[in-house]
Amino acid sequence: MTSTAPPPIPRAAGSFPLIGHALKMRDNLGFIDSLRDTREPLVEIVLQPGTRTIVVQDPALINQMLKSLGSSLDKGRLYEKLGQLLGDSVVTATGRDHVRRRRQLQPAFAHTEISRYVDLMRAEVTSTVAAWERGRPLDVHDAMVGLSLDMLAKTVLAGSLDDAVFRQLRNDVGVVMSGVGLHMMLPDWAERLPLPFNRRFDQARARVRATISTAVDELHASGHDTGDMLSMLLRAIDEETGEPLTGYQICSEIFLLAVAGTETTASLLSWTLYELARNPDIEARVLAELDEVLGERPVTFDDVMRLPYLNRVITETLRLHHPGWLVTRRTTEETRLGEWTLPAGTELAYCQHALHRDPERFPDPLTFDPDRWTDAAQEPPPGAFVPFGDGKHKCMGDRFSLTEMVTALATMLRSVRLELPEGQVIRQVARLTVRPRNLRMTVRPRAGADL
Repeated sequence: MTSTAPPPIPRAAGSFPLIGHALKMRDNLGFIDSLRDTREPLVEIVLQPGTRTIVVQDPALINQMLKSLGSSLDKGRLYEKLGQLLGDSVVTATGRDHVRRRRQLQPAFAHTEISRYVDLMRAEVTSTVAAWERGRPLDVHDAMVGLSLDMLAKTVLAGSLDDAVFRQLRNDVGVVMSGVGLHMMLPDWAERLPLPFNRRFDQARARVRATISTAVDELHASGHDTGDMLSMLLRAIDEETGEPLTGYQICSEIFLLAVAGTETTASLLSWTLYELARNPDIEARVLAELDEVLGERPVTFDDVMRLPYLNRVITETLRLHHPGWLVTRRTTEETRLGEWTLPAGTELAYCQHALHRDPERFPDPLTFDPDRWTDAAQEPPPGAFVPFGDGKHKCMGDRFSLTEMVTALATMLRSVRLELPEGQVIRQVARLTVRPRNLRMTVRPRAGADL
């Protein structure tokens, strides 16, 4: 009995010799999202001449790629480029190196450590909201970037930076965040062009690394334990060499966390505030739950899982507005994916943003509906909803991120109401994350809040 050959993998329309789909990638999110219309499980695109990239659209194949094939794949070109731009870290590492680095960082994301961070996070949110001018418009994404960096600095670099250095760090991280997504898509030669865009990026990147390196050196020389993630990393031991982590290793881990972690949290908070403003009935249910669970007291770590409706709101934001737009892997040997056999060196990719909006798995996908997560029987199949990835490379900061989101929202929403201008349409833009463009909202005092 002869086996039936699998169907050929189609190539997306719009490819040109030498440049592949470069023109299509000017609207990178729209292009990747449009591939879903083909209803094909796999679609080939050309991002780099001479390299085959396969976009995986079927949840079962994505689940296979992340879990059963996880140990035989490395992270692919985009993560290599991220490592070149920001330094090698647990996010960009593969194989044994990834396992080793993950073990070194895991204590920083333990339950006991995260619980200690909540008071620091809440204090930063309270201070930030108090400085917002009531009745004035607020650039929400910019404000959330500043808040996210403030929270990260207090939990990762607590007591390590003075005010002037921190203000410069905020500016420099903003420049790096704005440029790193585009630089990841550019060919290597384009980064070396003497353009103002490249110079600004290079200078800001150098200053961020220098600032973190100085904090590492000063804390190491002092011998003090400030109780933050930096102190924990200074105590960590490389399990292969038995030696402490080098200053460069520590700097790279914190650098990527400062850029990727800050931008991800800022985008999620911005989108959640946007949806609550658009859906006052949902916002009212969140406030009612906060009143019932918290009363007059501030949110604590123990409350994070005692606010089920707020957690469903955050889950729905992760579905409808996931900040990740392209995740890559690469075959290191001939690999069987479903019924297809792929040669070594094949780039694989999937798009969480498009995946989470698939109407076959999520009815009425463009509607913000936290109640879609109340029925366990309606849970999407494995591989259809992967907000933090899955398998051996699943994001180790998922609990940290959830705690940060709940703490920030529970604190903000009881103090102020953010109001959208009537008729305002917010568009999304994909850089390092999928963020809202020009999201401006008016700050109003919350009735009954202490002003």
